[in-house]
Amino acid sequence: MWILSLETSTDLGSCALWHDGQVVERICPAGRPHSETLLPLVRELLAEAGIGVAGLAGIAFGVGPGAFTGLRVACGAAQGLAVAADLPLLPVTSLETLAAASGAGRVLALLDARMGEVYAGRYRRTGDDEWRLDGEIRVAAPADVELPLDEGWLACGNAPAAYPALAARLEAAGLAVQPALPMAATVARLAAPRAARGEGIDPALAAPLYVRDKVAKTVAERLSEGGRA
Repeated sequence: MWILSLETSTDLGSCALWHDGQVVERICPAGRPHSETLLPLVRELLAEAGIGVAGLAGIAFGVGPGAFTGLRVACGAAQGLAVAADLPLLPVTSLETLAAASGAGRVLALLDARMGEVYAGRYRRTGDDEWRLDGEIRVAAPADVELPLDEGWLACGNAPAAYPALAARLEAAGLAVQPALPMAATVARLAAPRAARGEGIDPALAAPLYVRDKVAKTVAERLSEGGRA
């Protein structure tokens, strides 16, 4: 079984090809829009494997949350490829991807949401490449991110480095921090068992997970709230 995966929810975009447990990954070149670089890398991966899009069992993509433009790139590319070949799509959240790549059993996934906020979700490992979300994925100010009350949690993602106040809170709570970004290879590993169970969705139903109600703020609003322009 072959699974193609796309992940562009952050500045570090990637794509990967999974085949019976083996994964080959490509990283989008820095400094260029994912919209320009993602599909050429996909074509390279497929050509090197000697298969076409029609030979895939499904296409996985990072559904979010994350950078709004990036989420649209991965979702749109996945939809276009899937519709043409009549394939199911397998959406995987960026926070679950962080948790799965961490190697820990209980993970507080924290992704920089910009605008002075953080995307946060708590995940527990329930099996090999199987995770359960505790509660909901939320977006909050660094001071308002809800931390686990029990021990044994790992904080994973890029938000602690972006927000020193959050890093200080994590340290005070005794949580170790693992810097990371969501990658397509992990998306593929999470998606493969779901594809085998027939859990893919119709491409027409795919949509980015934004979490925020307001998806854009002016530069003045961001700066007034302590965010980045």
